[in-house]
Amino acid sequence: MSIPKAELHLHIEGTLEPELAFALAERNGVDLPYASTEELRQAYSFSDLQSFLDLYYALMAVLRTEQDFADLADAYLARAAAQGVRHAEVFFDPQAHTARGVPLGTVVEGLARALDRAPERHGVSTRLIMCFLRDESAESALETFEAARPHLHRISAVGLDSAEVGHPPSKFRAVYEAAAAAGLRRVAHAGEEGPPAYVREALDVLGVDRIDHGIRSMEDPDLVARLVRDQVPLTVCPLSNVRLRCVDTLADHPLPAMLDAGLMVTLNSDDPAYFGGYAGDTFDAVAGALPLGEDDLRRLARNSFLAAFLDDDEELRARYLAEVDAHTF
Repeated sequence: MSIPKAELHLHIEGTLEPELAFALAERNGVDLPYASTEELRQAYSFSDLQSFLDLYYALMAVLRTEQDFADLADAYLARAAAQGVRHAEVFFDPQAHTARGVPLGTVVEGLARALDRAPERHGVSTRLIMCFLRDESAESALETFEAARPHLHRISAVGLDSAEVGHPPSKFRAVYEAAAAAGLRRVAHAGEEGPPAYVREALDVLGVDRIDHGIRSMEDPDLVARLVRDQVPLTVCPLSNVRLRCVDTLADHPLPAMLDAGLMVTLNSDDPAYFGGYAGDTFDAVAGALPLGEDDLRRLARNSFLAAFLDDDEELRARYLAEVDAHTF
């Protein structure tokens, strides 16, 4: 679907298509344990979040140089722009790369190279969000943040991702306090596989501006009322929720109920190379599987721009919102 939209929940490492993975593997002399792109694509079948993460981290071995990260981001931006994305807030996982010996500066500068030219090349404005791996230690997160200080002019926000259960947001209080003191915005994955209590912790302990996922908030009426009252954005990823077995089928997804409750929901692709679709594909999928009308789809698109970190360019936000309002289905 080509309606103008912002993508606010997108892991750049999760945009690594098999074709690019093989090309980068050849460039960098990395042996992949797959005979072909088709064999690799067939491996994109997951029983839960951890089975996805195992493959996700293994394939990162092909990412070595600034050019690799620039090529990865540029490929995503081209696909996203073709599906109506006008603004993208891109997550990256520095610990997953520094643990392999790739300097943090290589990652940031490579991604920034593609993001800097995105407005001219793709017509997409961007922000960069540095995420901490919640299944690593709180000390590792703090060390990563300190190592990133020379690059903070490239980074708009911090986030929290990877395996959720057993790693509550409160574990990362210190690094979020450091990020807030540095003037960065804050988001966090919560309420995907983890309980509604994790959403509360992300709000109360980490002081986040947005909740990534948040679908299990629907289990707690008081939490829903709070999220509606404060219009806290939820960056929901329906295709991901189905592929990772958080929701049985797309027809079972709570998105319509979330909209009916008055929640500020946005639609996003999460890890599109692995989960079967980019931002426009996601809009098409929910439009086909759920009882959503044109007003609902327009509301989802408007929400994405209202929730975006565009406070420094309200004129641009207003232009994007006008494009949504002018869109014809």
